[in-house]
Amino acid sequence: MFITGLFTGILYLASSAWLGFNLLNAKIIQDKPDKRILSIGFLALILHVIVLFSDTITTNGLNPSFVNSFSLISWLVVLLYLIAELRKPVETLGVLIFPTAGLAVLLQLFWPGEVSTNDMSFELEVHILLSLLAYGLLAIAAGQSILLLIQTYYLKNKHPGGFIRSLPALQSMETLLFQMIKIGFVLLTLALLSGFIFLDNIFAQHLVHKTFLSMIAWLLFAILLWGRWHFGWRGKKAIHFTLGGFIFLMLSYFGSKIVLEIILHKV
Repeated sequence: MFITGLFTGILYLASSAWLGFNLLNAKIIQDKPDKRILSIGFLALILHVIVLFSDTITTNGLNPSFVNSFSLISWLVVLLYLIAELRKPVETLGVLIFPTAGLAVLLQLFWPGEVSTNDMSFELEVHILLSLLAYGLLAIAAGQSILLLIQTYYLKNKHPGGFIRSLPALQSMETLLFQMIKIGFVLLTLALLSGFIFLDNIFAQHLVHKTFLSMIAWLLFAILLWGRWHFGWRGKKAIHFTLGGFIFLMLSYFGSKIVLEIILHKV
């Protein structure tokens, strides 16, 4: 497993470096993704799930430690990204997604954590799946918004050279961003509703911060979509709302794990 995980991390980092080289040299064709990078990405994805299964599924049940959760969400983000890349001009997002996934796999190898859970009910598994799908898609949207912010800055300062030439048109980037946000918002809504329905007390002491932060994230994305529909919001306002919503969503899940597992050393 160590060798498999190390090879997986190397594949992710190699894909990122190759993609970065293509970006800097304006070799990206938006309607024709590089099949070689795509193939390496899918190979890394397959090996990644083997490492995940080995570390997450134990004889004592699931091991949803901070590192394992980070790795699982990274794997899901890569999966959604590679599927989207087959039909949408999102190849440039790989420079953010691939190294993050590579880091997650390497952390599993060198910084493992152990957290045991009892058997989960089917309803709880549905809630977790919806949450992970929402998180993964909105994470990709956050990455898209970062590229959009960089693109806007360079175009306004009249420096459209370098990797900016490899990006789709600004309007296409914004359209794609809001498509991802809409789908992610629907999934986040379903995740919150399933939590209210299936969990005994979603405002219990160990869940209240997650619920509260997730609801803030949901509200920010709701305001953004309403502003887009009613006022035609775009540009920096859309970017700031997207990043703000994602930050609250990230804190809702990873914040407590960092405090309990790393700072307080509790499980």
